[in-house]
Amino acid sequence: MAKIIDGKAIAEEIRAEFVEEVKKIQSEKGITPGLAVILVGQDPASKTYVRNKERACQNVGIYSEVHRLPEETSQDEVLGLIRKLNQDPKIHGILVQLPLPDHIDETACINAIVPEKDVDGFHPINVGKLMIGEKCFVPCTPAGVIELLDRVGVELKGKEACVVGRSNIVGKPVSLLLLQRHATVTICHSRTRNLGEVTRRADVLVVAVGKPEMIKGDMVKEGAVVIDVGVNAVDGKLVGDVEFATAFERASAITPVPGGVGPMTITMLLKNTIQAAWQV
Repeated sequence: MAKIIDGKAIAEEIRAEFVEEVKKIQSEKGITPGLAVILVGQDPASKTYVRNKERACQNVGIYSEVHRLPEETSQDEVLGLIRKLNQDPKIHGILVQLPLPDHIDETACINAIVPEKDVDGFHPINVGKLMIGEKCFVPCTPAGVIELLDRVGVELKGKEACVVGRSNIVGKPVSLLLLQRHATVTICHSRTRNLGEVTRRADVLVVAVGKPEMIKGDMVKEGAVVIDVGVNAVDGKLVGDVEFATAFERASAITPVPGGVGPMTITMLLKNTIQAAWQV
């Protein structure tokens, strides 16, 4: 029976450390780390995420400003705002909340952020640095996954790790981070044959596909550590990509949904913003 990895408690512990670090930046550099968020349109999930980010900044002493723009805002207007924030000395991190309305090119907006303020870790320069193992801003959810594994004492060196999902936001970057820790990494996706055969080899299984309860307990190796990144609304409640009840019986440790990886994502955003302020 698995130990539950409490992402909420771990995130709170880390954020308490950030309060002290923000004070240290203020006394040593005379600046307060600053984050600007751009939100275009009325997507309800995005509005909730942005509110949570605002609250998290407030709680650790990071300055934050949110630019809420109407749905019909043009791409040029968004790019103009990004250029202005690139030049703003009180802003150390810029985040464009995705998804954007269809008429705005997400790639153009991400590429317009200067890499040293790209606290989401999506700019091609940060992605390239991650690929070759240089210091960079790491995408927040993958960084949160590794932080969780570290905080619960999972040794990755020499372990078999399996990542189910190959998105640019989670699957690919988390695979690179696991490689950097000397795990042997297999990436699976929708065209992987005999998925269960592959996942059952994994000492560490990270699942990020966005399909409710796709990974059943019998696809989990006895004693594996399971990190479930998925968040899916089913019949009014949130479930992960892993069937929790059956996986819980076989894993040695598992993240719940909600309350596992989710709280770590915003925590890593705060970490990147603080790191950006140190680099000024």
